[in-house]
Amino acid sequence: MKDPVTVSTGITYDRDSIEKWIFTQKNITCPVTKQILQNQEITPNITLRRLIQSWCTINATHGVERLPTPKAPVTKAQLLKILDEAKKSPYAQMKCLQSVRSIASENQTNKRVMESSGVVEFLAKLIVKKTLEASIAEISEDLSDLRKICDEALSILCSLQLSETGLKALNNAEFLESLTIVMQSGSYESRPYVIMLLTSLLEVADPSLLINLKPEFFAELNQTLGTGSKRWNPGRAVIIDLLLDSSEKRVCEMMLMLLDMLCQCAEGRAELVKHAAGLAVVSKKILRVSQVASEKAVRILHSISRFSATPGILQEMLQIGVVAKLCLMVQVDCGSKAKERAKEILKLHSRAWRKSSCIPRNLISSYPS
Repeated sequence: MKDPVTVSTGITYDRDSIEKWIFTQKNITCPVTKQILQNQEITPNITLRRLIQSWCTINATHGVERLPTPKAPVTKAQLLKILDEAKKSPYAQMKCLQSVRSIASENQTNKRVMESSGVVEFLAKLIVKKTLEASIAEISEDLSDLRKICDEALSILCSLQLSETGLKALNNAEFLESLTIVMQSGSYESRPYVIMLLTSLLEVADPSLLINLKPEFFAELNQTLGTGSKRWNPGRAVIIDLLLDSSEKRVCEMMLMLLDMLCQCAEGRAELVKHAAGLAVVSKKILRVSQVASEKAVRILHSISRFSATPGILQEMLQIGVVAKLCLMVQVDCGSKAKERAKEILKLHSRAWRKSSCIPRNLISSYPS
């Protein structure tokens, strides 16, 4: 343990592990006792931490490094002070956003404190304000600065992994209209963040809000994810890069869902296979994140195999381990739909992969010669 903390059941865990269990994976029970956690508060176990540090010091001659004393979680007062500083100037706003990003990256507890301290509402209002100012800006330098602030605020909102309560705070027509403007004229980097936010927002949106959304919202959403949008090609690359960098379950599932939607058209499939890490990162997420992620990843590979499988792509799938991963899926319990799609892909290109050593003999016998 690096930072031991105790939950309401009295069991001590490492902070990173239990925060991921509670906040990222959305579990409500204690991993050891299986009892329902009465609250999500975690208390630092200072005594155990000091014992661990003492042990590290005693064993320093054996190459053990002393663990530093972890930072205390951010307080509401500290956050409010940072947000007050942001009111002074655009430069102060960017500096504030950078501070907020740094604090959020430290641990999940900081993210929850931010959600209860008005940071989410501050970021939403900032995005609304900056998108409006950008729509009427005449000087290109001003437009660039406004977009940078908006992009930073959007990326922080995505990284906070908001709870249902936090997401509902964003469900208003004004904020959704701002997201529409970002899809219309925002930077390539900001559009994937908009899609990630919308994926979560629309799951908890009030039906009356969805009914009253303007046609422009759906038109831009369709244009952003549709077949005719060449302007978002760099955005597709950003989605792959985000998937490559992230190990968070929720983020990976959302990115794979977006890639699955994009791969329903020829242009989307072309962008995926053109990216140097496209097929590799999709294959890597199979059986590593969740059953939902595995199913989405196999759907993507299924689309590529059916409609974009050139000899070069088939050879790449063999070399980078996609075929081996598909063979593994056939043999393990991974959900019937995903398993059937994996079998279909292997049978579809059995002649190209027939001589591969990774394919089990019992499967080769069923392939056509």
